[in-house]
Amino acid sequence: MTDSVPAASASPASSALRSSDRFVAYVYQLCASTQARAALRRGLGLPVQQCTYLHRYLVPWLRDHDDPHQGDIRRAHYAVASLIAARPRSARDTAPGRHTPGPWYERPNLGASLGQAVAQGVMKENSAECALHLMARQSSDAVHPYLPAMTRQLVAGGIPVDWAVLLEDLAWFNRSRDRIATRWLGSYFRTATPTTDPADPTEETTR
Repeated sequence: MTDSVPAASASPASSALRSSDRFVAYVYQLCASTQARAALRRGLGLPVQQCTYLHRYLVPWLRDHDDPHQGDIRRAHYAVASLIAARPRSARDTAPGRHTPGPWYERPNLGASLGQAVAQGVMKENSAECALHLMARQSSDAVHPYLPAMTRQLVAGGIPVDWAVLLEDLAWFNRSRDRIATRWLGSYFRTATPTTDPADPTEETTR
């Protein structure tokens, strides 16, 4: 018996969600199947042209929800689906996070997740910061290969990743790299760096 592919269309109850959130929920549903999860995982770090086994599951979604001819959008969807499928066993039972209504930019992005990882000792500060600065200078083609090991370390360490935000950032990265990289770095330093206290007023007087 083969696993059936869940319908790609969203239910009326989810119609108010962003398309990226509906896609993440769809991939989580797919990953309930061992066969589908294994197929999606085979796309880790690869361009769409080498993701033969993913087409069965993702082409219907792209057909119904996004522009299938936009290369960056397609690759972002394939990449995030593979990353979700490759989560460590300990994280597979975790459902997609529910987000309270609010501005999109207030949701945690990749920089915020890396900052939280540093603050909690899951990643070394130098490694996380260097990775962010390096990605900020690259195209999305260079960013994608970093993500499998990075997100696996985050998830294995109990650090949440907002897959929907990552999906949209990857889809727009080549067109808005500076804006996205600035947002990632700003979120990182707000999260990773302890709150600074005002300078000791006696310091100036003792100089």
